Amino acid sequence: MGITKVSLLENPLSTFSPWVIFHIPHDSTVIPQEVRSQFSLGDQALSDELIKMTDHHTFDLFAKEMPSNQVIRSLVSRLVMDVERFEDDVQELMSQKGMGAIYMNTHAGLPLRHPLTQAEREILLSNWYRPHHLALTDAVNQMIAQYGQALVIDAHSFPAVALPYELDQNPDRPEICIGTDDFHTPSALVNAMTEAFSNAGFDVRLNSPFAGALVPMNHYGKDPRVSAVMIEVRRDLYIDETTGLPLANFDQMTQKIQGCIAKSLNG
Repeated sequence: MGITKVSLLENPLSTFSPWVIFHIPHDSTVIPQEVRSQFSLGDQALSDELIKMTDHHTFDLFAKEMPSNQVIRSLVSRLVMDVERFEDDVQELMSQKGMGAIYMNTHAGLPLRHPLTQAEREILLSNWYRPHHLALTDAVNQMIAQYGQALVIDAHSFPAVALPYELDQNPDRPEICIGTDDFHTPSALVNAMTEAFSNAGFDVRLNSPFAGALVPMNHYGKDPRVSAVMIEVRRDLYIDETTGLPLANFDQMTQKIQGCIAKSLNG
């Protein structure tokens, strides 16, 4: 990546390149009161769904100390709006499971929402989806204008046991999944991340159980100045999956993961 080597003995976040943007799409548990009535689940069932579907504490795990211009974070739960999906259900594979940008089904395929009118869908998209992607696009454009390049790190976590909605039901799940895009993920970055996480003792796999990396649509497939990679951390490494609460090793795991990212970016 052409960056001077630095020590990782201090906070590894300080070593991240200034053109790196952390995208945190799924760590929020916020369901605004004005949309609560759309959900057909009772309070306890909705709470249980949030525990299963949230990428708990990924902001803290990846980017808590990062400058605000280097973090784009969804303000609402993915149950309200999944900003990681295509807006158009025709383009979105997961819409076949009722889990496009606007989820209609739970992780188990049961009804999550009451049927929505087109006007209700438009309000959700206008309030949450489009502003999020505009912010991400603006952040990428600012990095390109200032540094001539941008790298989006798409930060996620995943359960130790596959949920029913997931396309990959293989019970053998790695500790770290690195997702790539054929156009936007440089092979040198893939190799550096795989090496950094493997050398730190993690079981690492590429594009399994999840694949791909998010790039703003204005740049997708046509702007080589924009790089992207997805990092998924298996949740049992850092939280109690029954509650979503951090384990006692959370701070150490945060330091370890951030150190691996810094190592992969700085050589």
